[in-house]
Amino acid sequence: MKIISLFFVILISSGCSQNYTWGWYILNPFLDNGSTNLKFLLSGLNITIIISVLSIFFSLLLGFLISLLGISKNRILNWINISYIEIFRSIPLLVLILWVYYGLPVVFGLSFGPFVAGIISLSLSDSAFEAEIFRAGLQSITKGQTDASKSLGLNKYQELRLIVLPQALRIILPAIGNQFVYVLKMSSLVSIVGLADLTRKANELVVTVYRPLEIYSFLVLEYLILILLISFLVRKIEKKLKLDI
Repeated sequence: MKIISLFFVILISSGCSQNYTWGWYILNPFLDNGSTNLKFLLSGLNITIIISVLSIFFSLLLGFLISLLGISKNRILNWINISYIEIFRSIPLLVLILWVYYGLPVVFGLSFGPFVAGIISLSLSDSAFEAEIFRAGLQSITKGQTDASKSLGLNKYQELRLIVLPQALRIILPAIGNQFVYVLKMSSLVSIVGLADLTRKANELVVTVYRPLEIYSFLVLEYLILILLISFLVRKIEKKLKLDI
């Protein structure tokens, strides 16, 4: 709450210093037009949350599988891991979204709507970072742990599922939380192909009411609240995992 209050103080004080007349009436919930505008802006919240959650889920799954190639002793699998990570880390997300949405139908005959194209782009982009996070976490587990699992008669799959992965997750959780924040912020770029998320709704309302500063300030506040909630939940989970050790 302190951060949100500070945000509004900075906005108001900066507006006063520039002799700018704020028009918050366009978002006043006690006025008919203001209430309608607020509902219109918030109508993109579900899309933003859903596409972010689905994208982080698929990126975690894909990143974990790619990370296993990186810790393999097979050189071909290592090469696939390195190539995948370097390619998708190097492509700007906006360019990837545009290529998936406009390029895939032409090159491969695969056509996706804005929602699916956004999930594919976000998942591919973020999975490259997730793969490196998982690889670092898996390789941080000491050899003594794996030797102990072998002495218990566990196979490779059981060793990974019961010994290595649970410990690695405790280590990489903060990094995964940061990536969730990254995906949430980057989901705003999907509005470029017409997805009706928070950013798209804000852009459409700006064209209607011609008050960009107020609307984009409210958009900043929406993302700020979402990110603060995610950070809070990640810290709670991190503390719980520490207590369970």
